[in-house]
Amino acid sequence: MELKQYWIIVKRRLLLIVLIIIVSCLSVGIYSYYFIQPQYEASAKLIVNQYKDSSSLLPSIDVGSINSTIGLIKTYKEIIRTPRIMKNVVKDYPDLNMSYGDLIGKVRVSSVNETQVMSVSVRDNSYEKAANAANAVAVVFQKMVPGLMKVDNVSVLDFADPKEHRGPVAPNPKLNIAVAFMLALMLGVGISFLLDYLDDTIKSEEDIESLLGVPVLTSIPRFQERDAIERGGKTPLTRTAGREKHVSLDT
Repeated sequence: MELKQYWIIVKRRLLLIVLIIIVSCLSVGIYSYYFIQPQYEASAKLIVNQYKDSSSLLPSIDVGSINSTIGLIKTYKEIIRTPRIMKNVVKDYPDLNMSYGDLIGKVRVSSVNETQVMSVSVRDNSYEKAANAANAVAVVFQKMVPGLMKVDNVSVLDFADPKEHRGPVAPNPKLNIAVAFMLALMLGVGISFLLDYLDDTIKSEEDIESLLGVPVLTSIPRFQERDAIERGGKTPLTRTAGREKHVSLDT
């Protein structure tokens, strides 16, 4: 099928495609703006070092120790989100009003660009609650590392400020609408091609030429009674005897 034929199919169902796009974008936009609860994100940062006493700390810093510490961070990222850590957070900070299961679902741990810095992020419907939860997880994990790993090499680098005012990170209505537009466009075009594939009726001269492979020599236009009246005819057209079964007039 040539590109021109594709365009003819799309043009024939253009109203349907536009309708699908408008309905989809409006639905997603209304849902994103009015029905999804905004989510706020706060982060506390931890730094992980090789454990050394203060007298030998500086001479011992090398690339190998840093690389081994970065590898250790991968272990810490998994440990933080375990029930053992979260149960202690909920126990030490009852004002969070969360179960440890809810807290696990809200906490995300990442390393900052393959450095020795870890970021503990929490999402909640309030920035203050998210900041308090992130700080609580960071403090509890710092306290529990020596008992778990037999080494004290985690320090809190930066706490989240609960009094800071930040905008929500989710939902993103503009992004949702853009995604809905693309999906609706593909859906509309797909439905157009499906309907064209299922429709085997002849609607235009192009269909005849495509089906029979011969050019159209002439065509009979649709003629209505009001066309004759508008051109000056005073007497409306009527059927004559013996011709009713063969001729019909559009009225």
